[in-house]
Amino acid sequence: MNFSVDGNVTHISLKVRDTFVTALTKNIIVVALWISINYINGTFVHTFFKHEIFNVNPRYILFIHLVINDMIQLTIAVFLHVISYILFTINVSLCSFLLMIAIFTTLNTPVNLATMALERYIAICIPLRHSQICTVHRTYILIGIIWIMAAIPILPDLFILLATEPLQFFHSKIFCSRDSLFRNPYLIEKKNISHAVYLTVVWFTLFYTYFRIMFTAKAANADAKKARNTILLHAVQLLMCMFTYTGPLIDSLLLYIFSTHALEIRFTSYVIVHILPRFISPIVYGLRDQTFRKYLKRYLICRVNEHLSSKCVPFKHHQPNEKVFIDHIAG
Repeated sequence: MNFSVDGNVTHISLKVRDTFVTALTKNIIVVALWISINYINGTFVHTFFKHEIFNVNPRYILFIHLVINDMIQLTIAVFLHVISYILFTINVSLCSFLLMIAIFTTLNTPVNLATMALERYIAICIPLRHSQICTVHRTYILIGIIWIMAAIPILPDLFILLATEPLQFFHSKIFCSRDSLFRNPYLIEKKNISHAVYLTVVWFTLFYTYFRIMFTAKAANADAKKARNTILLHAVQLLMCMFTYTGPLIDSLLLYIFSTHALEIRFTSYVIVHILPRFISPIVYGLRDQTFRKYLKRYLICRVNEHLSSKCVPFKHHQPNEKVFIDHIAG
């Protein structure tokens, strides 16, 4: 058994349970991935707050918000996954609280991607106005708007749930998934419509901004190939984020065709939907960024030197040269 933020067809897999060894193996894999990914993301968060150069740059502020958001989402998803094996069902009120956080952070990811695309579009296509439009203050306001946009589709569902379900329901126990909690058919249909709207807006934003960035990179004789690779990586990440929304439909289809492999399908779907996208973000936005990679490498070297009782030489700030500027555009 495993957890899904949006819920999917559970009645097939509820009839069959994993053996103890299989369940233990799956949970060890999930927890190991959670520890590994959150450790990597944690080093990015530490590097960000350690150096002022990142705190005053809207690009890195949006990036670290995406990282922290992914850490929260992954932690809730893994917690509910493990709980689904240990307790199977949990209190409805606790499930509601955890699912609200999971849904908020899940909806934040594609909107954050679109916001980062807009920031890159302004930086590369309208460079003279970038410092005026993309200020630190406005960036934090944008982050607040991202959370508000995530709240718009789900808060009405919570109010309808509170108004339509009896008080006893909130003291009962359920298998914690979105469709198990929000059982009203209207809410399920509303969820599908809101997901379609969100994805349409995000895809349009990404296509428009990154194709404009690619053409601008060509016109400036910058590294167009690197720009195209960046676009491809962004598209891959968004495609994986889309599994959160299309996952229930895909799961239903696969479970219908391969009903005897329900548990394997559910676990594979869980890893692809909830874990792997959290691993891509640091690679796309962190390790591929020359400035962030430089500071992160310095931080890791210092950590090794600390264990070896060596002194860590302070990092010197250098003004970006022309090559760094070109890489900044292409990246």
